[in-house]
Amino acid sequence: MTHSFALHIPDADLEPEPLDPAQIVSGNPEVTGKVVWESPDGRQLRGIWQITPGVVTDTEADELFVVISGSATIEVEDGPTLRVEPGDMAVLRAGDRTRWTVHETLRKAYAITL
Repeated sequence: MTHSFALHIPDADLEPEPLDPAQIVSGNPEVTGKVVWESPDGRQLRGIWQITPGVVTDTEADELFVVISGSATIEVEDGPTLRVEPGDMAVLRAGDRTRWTVHETLRKAYAITL
């Protein structure tokens, strides 16, 4: 997008983003998302991401996100355990190895730097 914009995050339409089966620890979590802005060099992304209940692992990029709805516990290997719910902001560092236990379908708005 080349212009300023506003988007109502709770109602935004998202597209399926299939998980690598190796990331799924338990349950049948499904991920959807939408990139709403990308820098010309592709290194910065802004978007919306959602995951249904279950347990998954991930290796993170530099990310700041705000939870819009739902809740999760994020265990950072060799780091803190983060409990996030609506209104919470969290920061993850590039290379953090995480385990997400999603209690209620979680929707977040994010800013990622690759």
